[in-house]
Amino acid sequence: MLHLTVLASGSSGNCSLVETPTTRVLIDAGLSTLKITQHLAAIGVTPEQIDGILLTHEHSDHTAAIDVWTRRYKTPVYANRLTAEALQEKAKEVEWRLFATGTEFELGTLKVRSFAIPHDAAEPVGFVLGHGEHCVGFLTDLGVATHLVLERVSPVHTLVIEANHDEKLLHDDTRRPWATKQRILSKHGHLSNAAAAEVLAKIAGGNLRRAVLGHLSEDCNSPELALRTVRERLALDGRDGLELLCASQQETATRLPVG
Repeated sequence: MLHLTVLASGSSGNCSLVETPTTRVLIDAGLSTLKITQHLAAIGVTPEQIDGILLTHEHSDHTAAIDVWTRRYKTPVYANRLTAEALQEKAKEVEWRLFATGTEFELGTLKVRSFAIPHDAAEPVGFVLGHGEHCVGFLTDLGVATHLVLERVSPVHTLVIEANHDEKLLHDDTRRPWATKQRILSKHGHLSNAAAAEVLAKIAGGNLRRAVLGHLSEDCNSPELALRTVRERLALDGRDGLELLCASQQETATRLPVG
C-alpha cells in the first residue's frame, strides 16, 4: 500500500509524508524539527524511520528544518543541483543526493519522478511518487500549470495541489504592496483557487480520485472558500465525485491510502 499524510501545509510551512510498507519519505521540511517530530509522533512515526527528504525548492517554508534535522538525524536530502547550492550556506552538514530535474529514480521502494515547474526559485520541481500501481503527485508553489506539468500529474490517484489565494481577497488586501501581489499573481508565483480548480478539471476523469488543496494563504483564502471554488468548477464538468480535502497549517491530517 501507498499512503500520504500531509503533516502541515500553508504559507507558514509545508511538509508531507509518503509511505510504503518499507519506505518513508518527507516531501519538504518547512516546519521546525520539533514540529515535524510532533506531527510524525501523532501517527506513530519516529524521525529515525525517515529514509529521505525530497525538496521541491529552497524557500524557507519548505526547508526550515533541513539544517537541524540533518545534523540530528543524518537523513539524506534529495534535491536538484541548484536547490542544493541555494541551501549550502544554510545547511552545511547535509548528505545531498542530487538528481537531475526531469529524471526518475528510486528511493527505497518508491519510484520518484521530478519535473520542472514555474516558480520564483532556483530550480523548482514537482514530484510524482509511485509504488506498485498507485502514485501520488505534488504540485506546490507554481504560478501556472504548463502542458508539461499537466502531463506529468495526469496518471496520479491523489494530488496535493496548491490553492494559495482567492484573487479578489488578494487584490483587496491592504497589507501587501502591489509588487508583492504582482509576484504572487505572475506565472512564477502561486496558483489561485480558480487556477487549481482548472488544473483538476483538466486531469479529472483518469486515475485521479482525490485532491488535497494545500499552501493556503492565511489572510487571502480560507478552506471553505478554496473547497467551494473547486467544487463549483468541477461540477460544471460533472466531476463532483472527486474527493476534495483541504490541508491544515496546524493539524496533522489523517493517513490517506493512495489508489
